[in-house]
Amino acid sequence: MIEETGSFRDPAGKIFYHKNKVLRKLSESGKERFDFLIKEEILNKSIEKKFLIKTKIFEDDDSLKNKDNNLILEHECVPYVSYPYEWSFNQLKDAALFHLDFNLFLLNLGATLIDASAYNIQFKGNKPIFIDVLSITKYDEGGPWLGHKQFCENFLNPLILKSKKGIKFNNWFKGNLEGIETDELDKLLNFFDKFSYNIFVHVHILNKLDHKFKSKKSLKPIKQKSFFSKKSLISILNQLRNFISNLKDNKSITTWDDYSSNNSYSKDEEKLKEDIVINFVKKNEFKLIADLGCNDGVYSHLALNNGCKSAIGFDFDINAIDRAFLKSKNEQINFLPLYFDASNPSTNSGWNEKERKSFKDRAKFDAIIALAFEHHLSIAKNIPLDQVISWLVSLAPNGLIEFVPKDDITIKKMLELKGNIFPNYNQENFEKILSKKSKILTKNLVSQSGRTIYEFKI
Repeated sequence: MIEETGSFRDPAGKIFYHKNKVLRKLSESGKERFDFLIKEEILNKSIEKKFLIKTKIFEDDDSLKNKDNNLILEHECVPYVSYPYEWSFNQLKDAALFHLDFNLFLLNLGATLIDASAYNIQFKGNKPIFIDVLSITKYDEGGPWLGHKQFCENFLNPLILKSKKGIKFNNWFKGNLEGIETDELDKLLNFFDKFSYNIFVHVHILNKLDHKFKSKKSLKPIKQKSFFSKKSLISILNQLRNFISNLKDNKSITTWDDYSSNNSYSKDEEKLKEDIVINFVKKNEFKLIADLGCNDGVYSHLALNNGCKSAIGFDFDINAIDRAFLKSKNEQINFLPLYFDASNPSTNSGWNEKERKSFKDRAKFDAIIALAFEHHLSIAKNIPLDQVISWLVSLAPNGLIEFVPKDDITIKKMLELKGNIFPNYNQENFEKILSKKSKILTKNLVSQSGRTIYEFKI
């Protein structure tokens, strides 16, 4: 039994793993909350409407000693746990709308969400799903929206930052795991930005009230007041929903945004690469594959259409990730693209450096596809070739890696300002390193410039 290190903040229930199952052990307060969900049929209704992750009471077995006799729940596993700082604009937008829709749904059932953490939402392919069953509680008429400030900082503020200022929220969110503080966003917005009713109320006024609250020196307990009715709360949630749904991504031109339609491959070479991916997937039974440098996800789509159950794409270009996400929604395919800087991947962070897991600790892939990828680390980022290969083969026991030689036009452009400072970057050395780390099963030349795809197996 392995406890989830990031599951310490909620005393109502702790997450742990047992025999590839996700379990949640409930405390007395957690059991009371769960009993309410069962009694009012909120659990089943939320699952049926595909708001909530599939959840059931765990059937105890002899291998799990539940000494304290606490109630244990079993949750459906998601293929890959992602974090909001790895999402594109439209992914975070969909998650925000999903959160609001779920809260509105619960209010009609006499329940509500006690918080608004973006980490409570995961993606199954391109579809958001709520994973924290204990965040649902009974709604008390007249009470405040408990998750208001958190919703703004986790969802609203990052979306406004990108939409109004064209500033990518990902690295900011990654550095501050609680999202983008209202005080900081308020300073960035100009006078005309605040003409928007929702920005004025949920950013500017909220910031003023927060400052007023923090500046109070009185230690007297705050008297409980009735802030607004259920009808008023529903109205606020709907207003926010309309506002967010109309927010547009303020995109700037990125280097690799149109790579899939503007690259150095001929049509025949592209077809050859596609056939290699198809054959690779067909002869294996991969449950989860990682597509590194996925761009718009063409190879992930091929993998999914040829037997792979789930695919996670990773790319540094945020525009490409957003386009890949919208494409996967349009085609209704089980593909999740994520923002990812391979030279600076997500690390263990949060409390005791264990609350949010690193990319490496979450990387439980059956296979990787790394096509037109390694030179972006070896050449563009000056990372030694042996380290790049070692890192790639550590991610999965099977994979495809494309080697791009110095004669390739892309490498030549990269070297124009650097000079030929990479004496060990050559195909012979690549093969030597890869063969030490794994078994090379196939080797296929895929371009006139000498690009070659290697299939490896640990």
